Amino acid sequence: MAAQKQRTLGIIGGMSWESTESYYRLINEGVKHQLGGLHSADLLIHSVDFALINTLQEQGRWDELGVIMANSAQRLQAAGVQGIMIASNTMHKLVDDVRSATDLPLTHIADATTDAIKKQNLTKIALLGTQFTMTQDFYKQRLIDAGLQVLIPEDEARAEVHRIIKKELCVGEFKDSSREYYRQVIKDLAAQGAEGVILGCTEIGLLIKQADSPIPVFDTTAIHAAAAVDFLLE
Repeated sequence: MAAQKQRTLGIIGGMSWESTESYYRLINEGVKHQLGGLHSADLLIHSVDFALINTLQEQGRWDELGVIMANSAQRLQAAGVQGIMIASNTMHKLVDDVRSATDLPLTHIADATTDAIKKQNLTKIALLGTQFTMTQDFYKQRLIDAGLQVLIPEDEARAEVHRIIKKELCVGEFKDSSREYYRQVIKDLAAQGAEGVILGCTEIGLLIKQADSPIPVFDTTAIHAAAAVDFLLE
């Protein structure tokens, strides 16, 4: 019996490699679950140097980041992929740069997450992520346009959520004190009426699980990886 033909997916990863590793595992697990046996995912990953990416983010040099992302997409297209995925919430700020660099389909992480939220009939959602993701329109407005009401932490909490991501999670440090901090932030947002919480940074799911939250958790890494499996097997 012939093996099922998969499409080839290109992933722009390394932002951070800690979460790209999760993407790789989850996508392969999903393909194996669907096809069984020794099947695994047909993937190409271009992993960028996150030290450079982080420096440019913090300095607000988004035009330069757009060039890097477009170049990565073009390299993946030249290698023969049939679709592109950005394995980072924050770097979806540059999704237009990626889309304009190739003619390949791209699954937006916020769109996949919105679909998952709507399947549970929720309308008021908390958003955790980097400062960029929590405060800028490139992500939050996409949720609002889909009919969701979005809650984010207050200034001090946003700063600490961001710090934990960049200084701990992105370098593979997972502290009980930081987990407890996130738990309290989620609890506070739930008290404000949040019906669920988006883990809107691909590293947060390495620290926070459903057991840490009194409301449904939407792990964007897992959701995006599931969308990747759907693309591969369509």
